[in-house]
Amino acid sequence: MEDEQIIKLYLKRSEKALEETQNKYGPYCYRIAKNILTVREDAEECVNDTWNLLWNKIPPMIPVSLKSFLGKLVRDIAISQYRANHAKKRYGGIEVIFDELEECIPSDFDVEENFDNQQLSDFLNHWLGELPKEDRVLFIKRYYYGDAVKKLAKMIGCTENQMAQRMMKLRKKLKLFLFEKGVNI
Repeated sequence: MEDEQIIKLYLKRSEKALEETQNKYGPYCYRIAKNILTVREDAEECVNDTWNLLWNKIPPMIPVSLKSFLGKLVRDIAISQYRANHAKKRYGGIEVIFDELEECIPSDFDVEENFDNQQLSDFLNHWLGELPKEDRVLFIKRYYYGDAVKKLAKMIGCTENQMAQRMMKLRKKLKLFLFEKGVNI
């Protein structure tokens, strides 16, 4: 079913909307949650919370892209769950990704609390827009969706070490770009 049809079902308050959303985007949402949380049960709970939140947001909101909207919702819920779990010192999850980004995100920003800061977000979007498509996709898959380096390497047919080196080079380019924009790192 097309996204426009699914959104119309939400606007009509039809429970079929949830069923269609789960069928079409369940694995997508689960993957994002699992990449961040690492624990299957927590990821499943996060996805269920996403369906509930989506039901409450449409209407009044009408997303332009249902997939992007869902990705943002599930990611936000998963990060909140991660923070709650991390406060309890249960496990690491997305910690590795934040550690990797700390070398190129300014030190006066707390990565976990301020990643969505508007100015930094604008700089990141500009920088990403200048990258070749494959590098942009890899960077987003790694640092937004939380895909493992091993998975990215397999996706493009290189070794895990080569992918790790490529990600390091991208982070260095980002660090230089931000420095040139006057962002203190």
